[in-house]
Amino acid sequence: MLSIYQLKPKFQAFLRPYADYLYSANITANQVTLMACFGSILIAFIVGRFAAYQWIFGLIPIWMFIRMALNAIDGMLAREYNQKSNLGAYLNEICDVVSDCALLLIFTQINQVDTILVIVIVLLSFLTEYVGVLGLMVGCARRYDGPMGKSDRAFAFSLISLGIATYLLPLDWLNILLLLITFLLLITVINRVRKGLQKSKNNKV
Repeated sequence: MLSIYQLKPKFQAFLRPYADYLYSANITANQVTLMACFGSILIAFIVGRFAAYQWIFGLIPIWMFIRMALNAIDGMLAREYNQKSNLGAYLNEICDVVSDCALLLIFTQINQVDTILVIVIVLLSFLTEYVGVLGLMVGCARRYDGPMGKSDRAFAFSLISLGIATYLLPLDWLNILLLLITFLLLITVINRVRKGLQKSKNNKV
């Protein structure tokens, strides 16, 4: 199923000069991973603290793009400059989940938003990534199937945040959009399990 993750090769090609620069500056993949995580927590704190001012949500799409770039760069540094490590694998998964949690929970600060719905989305986001990692345990690669993987969530919540910041998105519509994202997250979990099992079966043939 279509996912923004499929655009990753072109995005990486665009970012390669920046990865080369960071490598020459002795910045490691793990440092970039931690930078993206701490940056997400900082942005979440700032936006959450001033959520009463809708324009502050304009920081989220800007940061989401930067975070996606940092995530792509840390992968390139790890693969292309021999910086892969077991610690890096742990940091990559843990920091992604922590960052998602911090950035998604910001939306509980909007009065019109159903807090339970946001919490469900946070839990399902955890589940999609956990199911993705489980692909390795059944004998296939880590699963990144959509339609609401990490990159897709970043894009969706960037659009929502932009709509909030520009006052173009009525706040009363937010719960409807969150319900749609919840449904797409459930489909994502199913897709990752199904594709993982299928790939595992094919590998054994």
